[in-house]
Amino acid sequence: MNYRKLGKTGLLVSEIGLGAEWLERHTLEEVKQIINHCGEKGINILDCWMSEPNVRSNIGKALEGKREKWYIQGHIGSTWQNGQYVRTREMEAVTSAFEDLLTRLQTDYIDLGMIHFVDEPAEFARVMEGEFFQYVKQLKSTGHIRHIGMSTHNPAVGKLAAAHGEIEMILFSVNPAFDMLPATENIDDYFADNYDESLGGIAPERAELYKLCERNQVGITVMKGYAGGRLFSAERSPFGVALTPVQCIHYALTRPAVASILAGYDTVEHVDAAVAYETASMEEKDYASILAKAPRHGYYGQCTYCGHCAPCPAGIDIAMVNKLFDLAAMQEQVPDTLKAHYRQLTANADACIGCRGCESRCPFGVRVADRMAETRERFR
Repeated sequence: MNYRKLGKTGLLVSEIGLGAEWLERHTLEEVKQIINHCGEKGINILDCWMSEPNVRSNIGKALEGKREKWYIQGHIGSTWQNGQYVRTREMEAVTSAFEDLLTRLQTDYIDLGMIHFVDEPAEFARVMEGEFFQYVKQLKSTGHIRHIGMSTHNPAVGKLAAAHGEIEMILFSVNPAFDMLPATENIDDYFADNYDESLGGIAPERAELYKLCERNQVGITVMKGYAGGRLFSAERSPFGVALTPVQCIHYALTRPAVASILAGYDTVEHVDAAVAYETASMEEKDYASILAKAPRHGYYGQCTYCGHCAPCPAGIDIAMVNKLFDLAAMQEQVPDTLKAHYRQLTANADACIGCRGCESRCPFGVRVADRMAETRERFR
C-alpha cells in the first residue's frame, strides 16, 4: 500500500481507503471481517458519516484494540432522528450526535472532524459564520477532533473551503462522469494520459478546485469514486463503456491534491478488487484509452453533469439534481442520504417550470424537463 500526505494535516493516509456507508447493511461479524481485511491490506483511513446507531457500534467493535492504527473521518451534523438520517445545524442534535459517535466508536477523539454535507455557497456562509463552526473549533481546541474538514459535492463550496484557511481537507466526489466536459470529435485530447495537459477536458470549476487545493495544501479524500457503481456498466455509464475499479481509482488518484479514494466494500473480494490497484500495470490503470473509444451514442441523451444547461430561471442546479437522480436510479429504494441531499437543495425538480431553455444549451440532447418530472416521481 502506498501512503500520501493529506494536505496540511500532515497525516499519511493509505491512497485506498474505506467508505463505510455500505457496512450499514451488514452484521457485526461481516463488518469485523471487512475492516480486518482492510487493515491487513494496509488501509488506514475510513469515513463514518452515517448516523445509524448499529453501524457506528459495529465499526467501534471492529476497531477495538486497533484504534490507533486508523484515521477516522467522523461527521458533525449527521444525526439520527425518529429512526432516520437527518442532516441538521440544530446544535442540541449536533452535539448529542457527535457524542454518540465517540461513544459508539469507543474513542475519545476523531482524527478528521468533518463539517457534514455543505452543498451551496449560502449554506457555507451560514455554517462558517454561526455557532456551528464555533462548536467545531471548540472540539478541535479540546482535542476531540484533531483536524477540521468538510464534505461537499459542489466545486463552488469546495473552493470556498479551500480558501478559508481553517479547513484543512475536504471530502469531495471525484470520477470521470462528474468531471469531464462533453465529448467532441477530438475526445482523445480530452483524455490525454498527462493530467496537466488534459485540464481542458475537465469542467473548469472542478479543475480550478483541484489546483486551488493543491496550492493551499488542502488535501482531498474522494467519495463517489465509482459513481455508485454506475461506471462499471456500459449500459449505465454516460460514456457507454465500462470501467474497472482500478481504472476509476487511477482517475481519482491522478487529480491534484487527492490523497485517498474511499471506496465502499460489501465483501473482502471488493476490498481485493480495489487494493489490486497497488500492483496493477499501467495498461490495467489506463482509463484514458477506454474513454477515448467511447461511442458517441454513449454520451448522447445522457447527462454528464457538465453544467452547460445553466442558468435555470427557477434556480435549479440541474447537474446536481441529475446526479442525485442517477445515483438513486441504481438502487431499488432511494437511500436516506440521497433523499436528504435532494430535499435540502435550495431548488429541486419540484421547481421546474418546463420552459426547456436548458435543453437548447445541452450538448448531449438531454430531455431535461422530462428528467425533472422523473426525478419528482423518484424522490416523492
